Amino acid sequence: MPGITDLKLLISSMKPNLVDGEFVFCSVPVSALTNYVHLNPIGMFQEKEGMTLILPIEAARRARLPAEPVMRMITLDVHSSLEAVGLTAAFATALGNEGISANVIAAYYHDHIFVPTADAARAMAALKALSAGQDPL
Repeated sequence: MPGITDLKLLISSMKPNLVDGEFVFCSVPVSALTNYVHLNPIGMFQEKEGMTLILPIEAARRARLPAEPVMRMITLDVHSSLEAVGLTAAFATALGNEGISANVIAAYYHDHIFVPTADAARAMAALKALSAGQDPL
């Protein structure tokens, strides 16, 4: 089943889910990736400077990788299309209006938003308000 592209339907259908655990973004040399795969990153992205790993904080600490800033992951439980227009802008605006930074991963089925741990409850409230039809502007 293809993902949803209609922005109004995406926003009204999205169910923000605060995922258990805390996460950090780390960078390791691409040539050393095999030394870190056992840490079971929940995400990876290759940049020219190195391989970014998104790791549970405990795994990063065990590997003695930088463990700041600590983030929580919010998954938007709606099957958004990779071709949908405006969803990221809508939730970024809602979070920005609350002064909350967001690092976004758009995966095949869902969008995942990483926010500072201290802001997780406010981020959830802002996303729930957006889904309930409260305009972020």
